[in-house]
Amino acid sequence: MSNTINCDVLVVGGGPGGYPAAIRAGQLGLKTVIVEGDRLGGTCLIRGCIPSKAVIHAASRFDDMAALHQSSSMGLTLKSAPALDMGGLRSWKDGIVDQLSTGVGGLLKAAKVQVIDGWATFTNAKTAVIAKSDGSETKITAQNVILANGSSETEIPALPFDGEHVLSSTHVLDLDDLPKTVAIVGAGYIGVELGSALTKLGSKVTFVEAGPQILPSYDSELVKPVSQWLKKKGVEVKLNTKATGVDTSKGKPVLSVSSEDAGEETLSVNKIIVAVGRRPRLEGWGLETMGVDLANGFIAIDNQCRTSMSGVFAIGDITGEPMLAHRATTQGEIAAEIISGQKRVFDPTAIAAVCFTEPEIVGVGLSPNEAHQAGIDVITGRFPFAASGRALAMDAGQPKGFVRVTARKDDHVIIGMHAVGHHVAELSGEFALALEMGAVLEDVSQTIHVHPTLSESTAESVLSALGHPIHIAAAKR
Repeated sequence: MSNTINCDVLVVGGGPGGYPAAIRAGQLGLKTVIVEGDRLGGTCLIRGCIPSKAVIHAASRFDDMAALHQSSSMGLTLKSAPALDMGGLRSWKDGIVDQLSTGVGGLLKAAKVQVIDGWATFTNAKTAVIAKSDGSETKITAQNVILANGSSETEIPALPFDGEHVLSSTHVLDLDDLPKTVAIVGAGYIGVELGSALTKLGSKVTFVEAGPQILPSYDSELVKPVSQWLKKKGVEVKLNTKATGVDTSKGKPVLSVSSEDAGEETLSVNKIIVAVGRRPRLEGWGLETMGVDLANGFIAIDNQCRTSMSGVFAIGDITGEPMLAHRATTQGEIAAEIISGQKRVFDPTAIAAVCFTEPEIVGVGLSPNEAHQAGIDVITGRFPFAASGRALAMDAGQPKGFVRVTARKDDHVIIGMHAVGHHVAELSGEFALALEMGAVLEDVSQTIHVHPTLSESTAESVLSALGHPIHIAAAKR
């Protein structure tokens, strides 16, 4: 062993939960070491949230330009069709990732956190051996450990990733050429986001979804505008259909699928993308030596992110749903503060989620159907973006997007806020804040919202729930 390090806090994983945990621990004066086997930033920054949203943005701009070439809009016309350079797109995307990853390194340095590039394997709950890229090893013993190991793509046994014919979501972000035809297995938020982007860039996309609806984590009212956009773009969606295998013997993948309605059939495409979810990364780093309990395939934690082993905390994707970067970040900061002696708990009222499809979907809290199923008597309000001056001025009034609020009928406490439409991801902060602060309908309706903005639609949806909307006709509730 080349050397041994003793520290107050050892953070394993430099992703969206790990590096904020390490930064906060360092800020609080704790001797902190963070170990990352890949690049700083983890899945979200390197191969997930950030690069995918960069590609989605570029694809949207390309699609807008292509539309202007086909027909004028807003008095604008492009005489020549836009040209796509996948290498240039990839380089631009990588530049953003490089900038942010470097920034994470700078933040860790400023917090006096020691960064070790290598793979940590635990020999017991508080001791890890780090295998470095140069072949050397470092032993770390810590008073406290924060596990932030993240997650990886779920692989279907019948469709193993090969990086050439069958791709993971990570592979898609590094394509050198745009595939003419693509089959995407799984129509959850990852699959539909990627499929929408590829469609905008010019690929012919077919979804293969085992369930009865795309985007199964959202209610059908929110999903409908997305389905309409996919249909308008010529995207084929095969619901209640399972992928059963792939044949690559002729150099081009042929996907076998099966459904009760259509029976067995095959799809010949250029690429197959498997996007059926993610699983916690629990193997290969010595979990079995740590004495921590599991629950439903995840590391079990309490409301302080503590595991069953004293001094060992776990955060992010390895602790269960929702597998969201902002959840992991908050958990990481809380774990560091608890270790420093502060009194904190992780007990959010709700966590907002965004699907960057076309159009975007944002949701926090309960939908009306979920509230009814829970036995809660509710009132709802809905405001269409077609009645929003800002949305229309941004050419964002179509397809039929809206903001919807759900509140308890007896006391008007807001228990759910949802929206579908262009740029609605930026409303997520207001939605989450309203639920976290226990706002009632009157709180939001009496908050002056800036005109003209999309956020006005939030207040208008609340006025609709109260029965006296200003910019739409009153509807029966």
